[in-house]
Amino acid sequence: MKIILASASPRRRELLTQIGLEFDIITADVEEHSESQDPSRVVMDLSALKACAVLEQLGMQQMFQTEDILVIGADTIVSCDGRILGKPKDEQDAVSMLERLQDRGHQVYTGMTLLYRRAGEQSPVRKQFYEETEVFFYPMSSAEIEDYVSSKDPMDKAGSYGIQGFCARYIKGIRGDYNNVVGLPVGRLYQEMKGLLGDEEGSNI
Repeated sequence: MKIILASASPRRRELLTQIGLEFDIITADVEEHSESQDPSRVVMDLSALKACAVLEQLGMQQMFQTEDILVIGADTIVSCDGRILGKPKDEQDAVSMLERLQDRGHQVYTGMTLLYRRAGEQSPVRKQFYEETEVFFYPMSSAEIEDYVSSKDPMDKAGSYGIQGFCARYIKGIRGDYNNVVGLPVGRLYQEMKGLLGDEEGSNI
């Protein structure tokens, strides 16, 4: 079976490698849009857009006819006081997001779409789920926020921070899956993959 990660995120790549999966990376340029305001629904919608676009690309390749394929789509957002925080548009946006997160808890959602298509079949089997983790920040001073944003680390991350890097010094605690905050709840993902593939194939992932 060929496993495809529909994401260019280096953090997701590292997490999949960490649990011993062999996979290829293929991304698609899609407009990320959801009609929902529910964070859990938004991340599942966006993960589906990515996974479906990559599976469509694969339909033009020879291996689509000869190999079983599992496409993994993922999307992560931060929600604070009911407001969805994606990746910052610019440095000022990053500063505003970090100011909002100070000295309080917020939620990190990662939605996942698994598309499993057996060789020669046209329609894939789809499974979707999401994971939610609550994160608590210590207060950051304005100077600390400006210093962190100037490092550019927040600019490609939902909520304008990366829990696994420099910003770890400001994390008071979490409730839930740490890897989910990094970008991929790999424990849950592995179990869902086994369930999707069935006992015999799932044991050979």
